[in-house]
Amino acid sequence: MTHFKPTVTVSETARRNGIVRSGSRIVPEEVPIAFSYGGTSHAVMMGTPADIEDFAIGFSLTEGIITDIDQIVAVEPVEDERGIDVQIALIDDAADALRVRRRHMAGPVGCGLCGIESIEQAVRKVPDVSGVSLTVAHEDIIKAVALLTDAQLLNRETRAVHGAGLYIPSKGLLAVREDVGRHNALDKLCGAVIRSGHKGGEGFVAVTSRLSVEMVQKAAILGSSVLVAISAPTALAIRTAEEAGMTLVALVRGDDFEIFTHPQRIIPGSIADVA
Repeated sequence: MTHFKPTVTVSETARRNGIVRSGSRIVPEEVPIAFSYGGTSHAVMMGTPADIEDFAIGFSLTEGIITDIDQIVAVEPVEDERGIDVQIALIDDAADALRVRRRHMAGPVGCGLCGIESIEQAVRKVPDVSGVSLTVAHEDIIKAVALLTDAQLLNRETRAVHGAGLYIPSKGLLAVREDVGRHNALDKLCGAVIRSGHKGGEGFVAVTSRLSVEMVQKAAILGSSVLVAISAPTALAIRTAEEAGMTLVALVRGDDFEIFTHPQRIIPGSIADVA
């Protein structure tokens, strides 16, 4: 349990309607969160100090350190006044594989594409999700984004954090996670989903950010064949999703949206089926 809080109240001077007043505002906290495996630091992310175990598990999955939650023995956040060091213990096979991987890394890693030292790794091939049998109704896309917005409690207070959620057409919004970083929010969601025993292919991922290639990579690793966002995708994200067989739906604003890849999964009507 961390003593860091997700939000902090700060003083401010605001000008509104031509009037200047002193007041206060709730802002999101941002702290260094280190992921250490076997006592050795692997990466340090700047993030919101909430849902730390979900973050650790999701990060381990999307960075290829584990392929299954059972490969993690324990997750223990250790904190001081500067930040949080998350100590992650792996089963022997996964720990050995990580040690081999680390020997080939050129130097320390940090926020961004963690543990990456080559162009080939940065644009790594993502899992093929073309075989995932999922159809999504127009209404599900509109509803998922609306529910995600409503479920963002931190963002409601701060207007400064991203959200990621898994929406299952037959069940609704399964889980939502938030963070100042869009990648972190998606990693936290991945951790929450696999901890719950569900699979990404049961539904689709919705995010409150633009669609960069990393978001496509992480969603594919979770097993989601549809990725929905309120903002636009990058060209590389589109190419990567096309190759992976993933449907990208972006610029969801009210009842409007745009489909960029594999539109056959998105159907008119109110019924969506998972085979």
